[in-house]
Amino acid sequence: IPSTAIAAGAFNTLVAALSAADLVGALSEPNGPFTVFAPTDDAFAALPDGLVTCLLEPDNKGALTSILTYHVVSGQVLSTDLEDGMTATTLQGEDVTVDLSDGVKINDSKVISADVMTSNGVIHVIDAVLVPP
Repeated sequence: IPSTAIAAGAFNTLVAALSAADLVGALSEPNGPFTVFAPTDDAFAALPDGLVTCLLEPDNKGALTSILTYHVVSGQVLSTDLEDGMTATTLQGEDVTVDLSDGVKINDSKVISADVMTSNGVIHVIDAVLVPP
């Protein structure tokens, strides 16, 4: 999954965050399969000024890890598997909710590109960073 995100070029912030949280190896083969709801660089840029920089600091690794693992579900969940109102438990432990009433949303984030297949799972590109409750 990380190698696909790197190659895509629109996930530099996500890749930097995964690296800072030491999650690149965990989300790479032979581990998985995983489903990752991947915020674009624009999604991270929409966060309050300075927040990403703050989260990337070593002292905030726990908070960063919590946010990132809230974007990952164990197993391969394709868009065709999604049902309106369904929930999925993330690696962080909290659930995300699927809303199919107006396009496809995960919590309040819109899926802008679904079913990006990787060697160990699938990526769904989202337009906003998911924040754990």
